Amino acid sequence: MDLLNGYRASLAEFTDRVAQVRPQQWSSPTPCPEWDVRALVNHLVGEDRWTVPIFAGATVDDVGDRFAGDLLGTDPVAAAADAAREAEAAVTAPGAMDRIVHLSFGDTAASEYAYQLTADHLVHAWDLAVALGVDPQLDPQAVKVVADWFDTEEHAYRGAGAIGPRIDLPDGSDAQDRLLAAFGRDPAWAPD
Repeated sequence: MDLLNGYRASLAEFTDRVAQVRPQQWSSPTPCPEWDVRALVNHLVGEDRWTVPIFAGATVDDVGDRFAGDLLGTDPVAAAADAAREAEAAVTAPGAMDRIVHLSFGDTAASEYAYQLTADHLVHAWDLAVALGVDPQLDPQAVKVVADWFDTEEHAYRGAGAIGPRIDLPDGSDAQDRLLAAFGRDPAWAPD
C-alpha cells in the first residue's frame, strides 16, 4: 500500500469509528487522558480543517485561530465526515505530494506531512474504537505504512514530547500492537 492509499484508509478508519459513537458516549474517556471522545474527534476535525489551507500553501499564521474551539457543532458525525472529505481532496489532488507545506516547525515536504496525518488518524481511530468498545482492528496495510515510516521518526516524536513512553509488549505481539506501543499506547487499554 502506498502513502496515499494508507492516508485514505486511515481517514476511513477514523470516520467509520466516529459514525459508531452513541449519543451518551461523547463524554466517555479515551486512551488520551486529556481528551474525552468529543475532544478527540474535535482534534481530528481541526486537523482535517487545517489540512486544506496548509496544502494550498498557507502558513500557520495565515490560518491563525480560525479552527480553534468547537468544530463539531450539533452534528459531530457530519462535521467529521465533511472535514475528512475536504482533507482527502486536498492531500490526494494531483501534484499535492510534490509541494512544500509550511508547518509550525518549518517548511516540510507534503509527503512527510501526509505521513504524520496518516499516523494521527490511524492511531486515533484505535483510541476511539477502544473508547467506544467497538472493533479496534485497524487496516493491516495502513498499519504497515505508518509503522515503516514511524520506525525512523519515533525517537524524534518522543523527544519532542508528542508521544508517551514506549509500552513493553510480550514476544510475538502483532504489528498493530507493536505500532500502538511505539506510540505510547497500551494495546490492552479499556475504559474503567
